[in-house]
Amino acid sequence: MSDPIKVKKEGPILEVTIDRPKANAIDSKTSIILGDVFADFRDNPDLRVAIITGAGEKFFSAGWDLKAVSKGEAADADYGVGGFGGLQELPNMNKPIIGAINGIACGGGLEIMISTDIIIAAEHATFALPEINVGVIADAATIKLRRRIPYHIAVEFLMTGRWMDVKEAKHWGLINEIVPRKNLLNRAREIANKIAKGPNLIYSSIKEVLRETENVKEQPSFKTLRSLKTVNKVYRSKDLVEGATSFVKKSKPKWKGK
Repeated sequence: MSDPIKVKKEGPILEVTIDRPKANAIDSKTSIILGDVFADFRDNPDLRVAIITGAGEKFFSAGWDLKAVSKGEAADADYGVGGFGGLQELPNMNKPIIGAINGIACGGGLEIMISTDIIIAAEHATFALPEINVGVIADAATIKLRRRIPYHIAVEFLMTGRWMDVKEAKHWGLINEIVPRKNLLNRAREIANKIAKGPNLIYSSIKEVLRETENVKEQPSFKTLRSLKTVNKVYRSKDLVEGATSFVKKSKPKWKGK
């Protein structure tokens, strides 16, 4: 059997493809691999940004592999260091991840999608949380979705299992951009390259601030911000001096990540 997760490195960019025909569904083995891949990405100083997509044009991922469930895989099985799908619970993920959604993203596939930072979707992509129809809670989506789109839309989506097309998803801010299917990866790579050339110290601090202040009120958030290692590293960095100097000289900064 071929590897269900394909990994490609292009300089500082990591491309991860879920490749489990026919629906790119995720069982515990695949989830553990995804967790290890993204933990390595997190810890590898040579990698700056990742793209995750699915093989083929029909499915990004159908989520939890119900065939595995029917054979005894438990909802609380070991899904690896990042929880189900490798990203949901992976700690200290301070690098940007782009979701390139090439088709259906439903159930756990949608949960993986909303664990990314920037979401580009092909024009034929569709979205759903059909867990309600098989008698299980979409746990990660129940926690995260109301933080991504309006509360009442999230609740309706969770409780009805209905489908959403890309235009509605864009309307509610669930995705960033809709592109023709043939342009999907090229557009994701274009964004990844732009990010990879930027000040990666700043990206790390942005992600940590967003994560650590998500449930903190506005004023206390400033105290939280000033206590974070990534933020203090930025304040003391050579890149900050480089950025200011380049601005004064009207030259292009040369980021060192230091």
